[in-house]
Amino acid sequence: MSCTSPTCFLCTMKEQNIVIRRSRIKKHFKEMLSIDQQERVLILSTLWKISMNQPEDPEFPYLEQRVAVRALGHLASYDSTFEMLVVHEEEAEEWASQIQCWSLHLLNCFAIRGRSIDLICNQDFLKDLSSMWGGLMNHTSPSGIGLIRILCYTQTGRTKVSESKEVIECICNLSRSSDDWQYMGIDCLLLLLLDMNTRYKVLEIASFYLLDLIELRKLGERSNLGQKITKALLIDYKNGKSGINNPEIDRRLKEIWVTKVDKNRREKLMSDEKLEEKRVLVNLIKQQANHHFWSGDIESAVKKYTEGLKSCPLKLRKERIVLYSNRAQCYLLVNDPDSAISDTTRSLSISKPTNSHVKSLWRRSQAYYMKGLAKESLMDCLMFINAFVTEDKRKHAKIPYYAVHMIKKLMDLTWFFAPAKSKLSATNSSTDCNSSNEEFPKDEMPGLYTILEDPVIRKDKEATKRKDTRYENQKSSIVQGYINITNN
Repeated sequence: MSCTSPTCFLCTMKEQNIVIRRSRIKKHFKEMLSIDQQERVLILSTLWKISMNQPEDPEFPYLEQRVAVRALGHLASYDSTFEMLVVHEEEAEEWASQIQCWSLHLLNCFAIRGRSIDLICNQDFLKDLSSMWGGLMNHTSPSGIGLIRILCYTQTGRTKVSESKEVIECICNLSRSSDDWQYMGIDCLLLLLLDMNTRYKVLEIASFYLLDLIELRKLGERSNLGQKITKALLIDYKNGKSGINNPEIDRRLKEIWVTKVDKNRREKLMSDEKLEEKRVLVNLIKQQANHHFWSGDIESAVKKYTEGLKSCPLKLRKERIVLYSNRAQCYLLVNDPDSAISDTTRSLSISKPTNSHVKSLWRRSQAYYMKGLAKESLMDCLMFINAFVTEDKRKHAKIPYYAVHMIKKLMDLTWFFAPAKSKLSATNSSTDCNSSNEEFPKDEMPGLYTILEDPVIRKDKEATKRKDTRYENQKSSIVQGYINITNN
């Protein structure tokens, strides 16, 4: 028996004329809310089957395929239909992620033209926005940070963003990560610092994070980032017009001034011979620190690594990378993840290329894990594995088990629907929920990787035997002098 209904969706889909079919499909969508529930379910289920079986069908409108995903939330909310969706779990995650990214892209189009800024800058939405992540499903999408960056180019946007501590902290965490969008986080902070109306609202938090990035040279095509960060932080420090009454901020700005200005001036006058003397001294201090570390005296090791860093010229980049990274390992062992993140970030900032020092990536991944920052930990862990495999390519090295174990846990924690799962678990649980900083159970803490750096082997093609002899003589005299000082 043939269908006689002029509004039958199945008949519409069988229509041979493409123009008529698409016109009727659009009409069905417009009338979706006014039709009875049974017919609505029929339309949605039909769209779902078509979109799953023919996702690239050129005759079926692209947008309408994706609109079918909107039905997922409705169908998944009922026990009777949820099981039907479970078999398409991966596709559901991917499509949900796509919908989020497209929605943000639409808002980007408005924001970039200065439209609806007040509406977009709702404080609750900004908090949610700062945690939105394209993830591994949409690695080419800047997601939430992309829109926040556009907002920071407007006065209203900067004002609203600067008023939310949670948003600023999320941006700061991104700026000290190995995420592809790290530079966007830095851009946001620089825009906020250069605006005198928002500068002092964010300076206390931003200076804590950006202090570790003042030697950052290049991220992708962006160069001299460390210099830009330094100028933004010290914009009114030299003139004494900052009006800052916070001693901690004052200390940070003074450290930046000493490191980037005073120390640079002194080292420009340093001779090559003096530089080599410093290198020998620093390596000696590092060996003493390593000895303390392996003896279990972590506190003394930290002091020695700190002494080495104070004595080490800025030009000795490789030595400083090792000292920072090794001191970070000490901080991990005494359960101080904040200091570990700070040191590993400094180490990664001066590595070439940026964010490439293998052990610092692993140590920072552990530190972020300890703080409950799964996304940042995952990105560092992925970078660690990539760098590890690249570095040991000739040896056909296998990915370490501890890294595989960490990745598995982090992938579960950064799953697109993980927040919804957590809320559901919290609702069904009769016990109190842990705070966000206690997201990871203590018994799931990864084993701390305690391998220190190997001594740096200098590979200078222009070195001569005469230089080597002079280097050894300097080493002997400096070592003897240092021993005499320590004995006294």
